[in-house]
Amino acid sequence: MQFQAFVEDEVFSPTLVAEALRTTKSEIAGTLGLGKDAFTRTSRIRARKTQVRLRQMLEILNRVEAATGSSLAAYAWFRAEPLPGFGGATPDRLLRDGRAEYVHAYLDRIMAGGYA
Repeated sequence: MQFQAFVEDEVFSPTLVAEALRTTKSEIAGTLGLGKDAFTRTSRIRARKTQVRLRQMLEILNRVEAATGSSLAAYAWFRAEPLPGFGGATPDRLLRDGRAEYVHAYLDRIMAGGYA
């Protein structure tokens, strides 16, 4: 994933992200714990919270894509894979709870050859 491919007017574009992941903006907003209007109003799209969550999701997907083989598989992993050591929470749940750094730490351990 090239981050620049998702940037439009100097912000991450929910439309471009949804198109790349073959889903809807509404689904991505729900996955990130954002309200439905987060991706409809320009002021909400540009809001710090919206942009931070989009960036965090893209960072995680970018790291996982090499292991899963595609951005679609990485997105499926992000939404559905319970992570051991985090009470079975999925990566998207940890991101919604403001704990994206936990997902990165988990990926660091796995990629270094460790166990979860």
